[in-house]
Amino acid sequence: MTNTAHKKPALRKREGLAQLRNGQLAWVLAACARVLRPLVRLCLAFGVKHAQLETLLRDIMVDEARRAWVEKGVEPNISQLSVTTGLNRKAVTLKVRAVAEEHLPHSEMSAESKTITLWLQAYADNPALKSLPIVPEREEPSFEALARFASRGNVHHRTILEELVRLKMVKESGDRAELATSSFVPANDQQKMLAFLGDNTRDHLLAAVSNTLGAKHPFLERSVFAGGITTADCVRIQQFVRERWNELHHAITHEMTSAYDAADKDATGRIRVGIYTYYEDAAGEAESPASEVKAPGKIQ
Repeated sequence: MTNTAHKKPALRKREGLAQLRNGQLAWVLAACARVLRPLVRLCLAFGVKHAQLETLLRDIMVDEARRAWVEKGVEPNISQLSVTTGLNRKAVTLKVRAVAEEHLPHSEMSAESKTITLWLQAYADNPALKSLPIVPEREEPSFEALARFASRGNVHHRTILEELVRLKMVKESGDRAELATSSFVPANDQQKMLAFLGDNTRDHLLAAVSNTLGAKHPFLERSVFAGGITTADCVRIQQFVRERWNELHHAITHEMTSAYDAADKDATGRIRVGIYTYYEDAAGEAESPASEVKAPGKIQ
């Protein structure tokens, strides 16, 4: 057996780098396992099969590999994408030639969400605006004016109102509409809830990933954790956060609205600010050591 001390410096350096790479691979896969676990739980709950998820992952890897190359100023060919992703040329070619389909609406583009957000902002400033006439009888705030402003006149106010009533966020009584929610959470529409899940989680992860990769300008991405407390205290703390968030939500919405109104029509920047809480009885929820991801071919 060759003694490491007698090896050439270049060989020792290569082995050290290989060990580091394998160690980093294990860390990345372990982080991915934690992120993917709730997503796999979602997939299983909706009957998604392994083959469907595998196809999705393959397609996303090709998309992201191309994005990484383009950011370096290179439009990659099939061979470059194949090497970057580890997929064979046939799989890459099929993805490149496929026409992308979008099956979920983008939550931030919804005329209903914009209308509710503006209404909640107005209501926070003036509680009398919880109820609005659907169309103005005189010079007064109305749902029609609110919806027209929120949708920039692209969606009829009646269409928006009917959708908000269907989602049980607004109550319609005679010629008036009344707020019936404190936020735009379309719990009665599974497609919209999945759209929010995808959009909110994507941006949260994009901030965390960007920070991990050493973004020049780090994004705000913080959390506070406590263990060994009662679930009753978890509920109480969540309610405390909800109340504080309502105050902050109003202030942030005001800032965003002002920025939007002042922006040039060609402005393309986007921002999402979010907050979350999650709690559970952690007894028996710890992941089994057998589920830990190990890097293949790790050098001993």
